[in-house]
Amino acid sequence: MATLAEAQSIGRQKLTSSLSADVDVQALLCHVMDCESSRLYLSPEQVMSDEQWQKFTQFIERRQQGEPVAHITGSRGFWSLDLAVNRSTLIPRADTELLVALALEKLQPEMTVIDLGTGTGAIALSIAKEIENIKVFATDSQSDAIQLAKKNAAQNALSSVSFIQASWLNAFQTQSFDMVISNPPYIEYDDPHLQQGDVKFEPLTALVSGDDGLDDIRVITRQSRACLKSNGWLIIEHGHEQSQQVQRLFKQAGFTNISAHSDFGGHNRAVMGQLTL
Repeated sequence: MATLAEAQSIGRQKLTSSLSADVDVQALLCHVMDCESSRLYLSPEQVMSDEQWQKFTQFIERRQQGEPVAHITGSRGFWSLDLAVNRSTLIPRADTELLVALALEKLQPEMTVIDLGTGTGAIALSIAKEIENIKVFATDSQSDAIQLAKKNAAQNALSSVSFIQASWLNAFQTQSFDMVISNPPYIEYDDPHLQQGDVKFEPLTALVSGDDGLDDIRVITRQSRACLKSNGWLIIEHGHEQSQQVQRLFKQAGFTNISAHSDFGGHNRAVMGQLTL
């Protein structure tokens, strides 16, 4: 039987090829032990049971094969929420929290917002958690994603969000929303990064968007013009080399007050604009 300190050391040795070995080992060990990371430092000599050790070594082996930590544990933290994760959606990224921060600067109680391509429900649920008496809708074209998002809503006691299986804004009428927000697919179909890291384990439908990665963003900017109220806002996440192209799409769709925003790593990550009718 191993102590927590020994388990961490062995885990790091086995994950030497991972750039996030320390973080991965801590996340997997805390999941096995059902504890906060502080226990790893406060009780390093705690002895693991045989069952805990066996489970931990199995998790490390899966991580050695490249499987994302979030798929191994079945969960991922986002904003202030703990979200269930599976292979039917993207794994929520910390960079996408930028969209929530931007939305909270503009939204007020009684407004209506829709999250397109909601996946786990991360963006929609985070907004609902922060603003009382706000009307939040969320769509996804995949039924498995809608079921997962509903599960996350129940798990986080956020029953006010309405989840609808639909492609982008196809199911909605004109001038319905104060804000449209989306983290859509934005990777080129032949991008070599699709064979690297966590994205190897994620659905292509949530990643790829045509030859230049902008097909879905074109649809969203065009449809948002019809579905936003006057002075409503559109916020879209994009790839770090796509900012200028996305800003042009906003302009072509008639948006003003267009601004580009960087993620926490300093990379271009989102564009927002306002529609004045």
